[in-house]
Amino acid sequence: MTLAWARQQRLSFCRFRYNASPSSSVRQVVVSDRFAVLLQYFLPKLALTVFAGTVANATGGAFTARLIKWFVGRYKVNMAEAANPDIDSYPTFNEFFTRALRSDVRPLAQADFVCPVDGAISQFGRIENDQLFQAKGHSYSTTALVGGDSDLAGQFRDGNFATLYLSPRDYHRIHMPCDGRLTRMIYVPGELFSVNPATARGVPGLFARNERVVCVFDSAHGPFVLTLVGATIVGSMATVWHGVVNPPRTREVRVWNYDRQQVSLKKGDEMGRFLLGSTVVMLFPKNAMQFNPAWAPAQGVRMGEVMGNHF
Repeated sequence: MTLAWARQQRLSFCRFRYNASPSSSVRQVVVSDRFAVLLQYFLPKLALTVFAGTVANATGGAFTARLIKWFVGRYKVNMAEAANPDIDSYPTFNEFFTRALRSDVRPLAQADFVCPVDGAISQFGRIENDQLFQAKGHSYSTTALVGGDSDLAGQFRDGNFATLYLSPRDYHRIHMPCDGRLTRMIYVPGELFSVNPATARGVPGLFARNERVVCVFDSAHGPFVLTLVGATIVGSMATVWHGVVNPPRTREVRVWNYDRQQVSLKKGDEMGRFLLGSTVVMLFPKNAMQFNPAWAPAQGVRMGEVMGNHF
């Protein structure tokens, strides 16, 4: 954020180095986290993201094929699940990255709410008044997440939330957790910090300060919000009803209202995708859902599995 903050972080890191710790491995992890977070305040995140988006959208022929093969090997991507497993057939990296899966590999569970993505659970649980838990020592408000609309945020007071992180190896299409009718979409400009677990532990209010697309739905169980959070190297975010939302990137909040249009999607339908990966944050009103008791932070999840049921 500010140079003063960065200096404070640097000083805190130096103090930490000389303090006793119960475990050298724990000490190394914390040191690594702090370095990774501090570095992000100085990186040209937007320039890196624009460059990555350009490369990902380029029809690069042999270069694109080599890049995809390297990525598949580096992140151990399971191409056997892809509808098209032929790496050489993808004309751009983004078409590979947003690849469809075979129709039989993500069956929908018999539940009121299903998991909308492949990824890992960052955090989930109760919204405390209007505060969402991000990581130890960090929380942020529902109002900040949705771009400052306090009336919208108020609908989720004391409700439930789930934050799901998509790693580079994951499937990057986002699906509906339940049947829903779109009422509004809000583009909120912001930062482009990484959204990996280390950054979530180190950057206050991360998911409410990064660029994001807030999608508001009505359902049989009340309203819910599905937020696509941008990050470093995320070239753009897209929805099935609008197409690419960003770019263009603006400094102002943009709002699209769909009250007079019938944009309705069924549980399990694709609703959007990340062109390079990020995080989804969902909001549900009070007494709308009880989470799957088997869920736990840091646990891997798959699209279509049980997320929860109505009370």
